[in-house]
Amino acid sequence: MLVNSNSIIIIGLLVEDIIVYKDDYCISTDKSKLDLNAMHGFLSTQAYWCLNIPFDRIKKSTENSLNFGLYYKNQQIGYARIVSDFSTVAYLADVYVLPEHRGKGLSKWMMNTIMSHPELQGLRKWMLLTADAHGLYKQFGWKEVSNPDRYMEIHNKDIYKND
Repeated sequence: MLVNSNSIIIIGLLVEDIIVYKDDYCISTDKSKLDLNAMHGFLSTQAYWCLNIPFDRIKKSTENSLNFGLYYKNQQIGYARIVSDFSTVAYLADVYVLPEHRGKGLSKWMMNTIMSHPELQGLRKWMLLTADAHGLYKQFGWKEVSNPDRYMEIHNKDIYKND
């Protein structure tokens, strides 16, 4: 299989990188553009869902996800990732935009880019967890879980406290 520098392989699936521009902003799925230090800086200190997450966990999660980096003049200012089999289900995780860039429609733009990605079409189920962004996701057709009694989880809430 021939793979050029604008392609990524996800579990044997060849996916072309997507790069979209809006004024001085850019969204890219190119893993080589990700600023792991900046991501770790935000996620480990400001993201309520993964406070204290170690750098190596961030790195490994990007290696095994479809990543959407959000950039302002080549500086990473946001992120989201998809964990998926690219056939039936997708889990949206680690969505953020730095506070100084919020209120500009960037999270909506990023969600539109994610939801329209060619490899994420025709999925039976999308999932995410959020404590404070319900309004954003509802704009894209997301709803509260209709049968929460059918969902189960193992949640190690304090797993990163001792890493």
